[in-house]
Amino acid sequence: MLRLIAVPVFLWAILNHRDGLALGLLMASGFTDYLDGKIARAYGLESRLGQLLDPVADRLYIIATLLGLGWREIIPWWVVGVIFARELVMAAIMIIAKRHGWTGLPVHFVGKAATFNLLYSFPLLLLAQGTGTGASIARSLGWGFAWWGIGLYWVAAAFYAIQLRQLIAAQAGTR
Repeated sequence: MLRLIAVPVFLWAILNHRDGLALGLLMASGFTDYLDGKIARAYGLESRLGQLLDPVADRLYIIATLLGLGWREIIPWWVVGVIFARELVMAAIMIIAKRHGWTGLPVHFVGKAATFNLLYSFPLLLLAQGTGTGASIARSLGWGFAWWGIGLYWVAAAFYAIQLRQLIAAQAGTR
């Protein structure tokens, strides 16, 4: 819940050039996302609410970060468009899944890897706004994570589409 509450604070910080706060919130979100899942699985505390809210928080951070980085011209708007297009594809997949009675599809490792890469790329791209060797290294690493994240994001969408098609075919075969 704290990750969700922090999204508007993060967006305010990045849009107002409060890069230290934005960076801290983004890093804390990534760390607590990892820690929350690890603790929930280790102690059997997984819940349906947590399974629903976790990807929502991830998506909101990605959307807020993309808008902030795009607005500040840290990333080009076409990158924002490519990632948002994937979100639209996934929304269509989920609408179709709901029409067939499924509230969600099992999470693929590729989707988690894509989110991991994107959530690592954003703070690095923000750090790259500085000067010096550290900023140059952050820029290279940030774009490396971004490209892997974007590619894996689309591969994951294809996997989800294939998975949905298989589920629909299996459902039709049992009727």
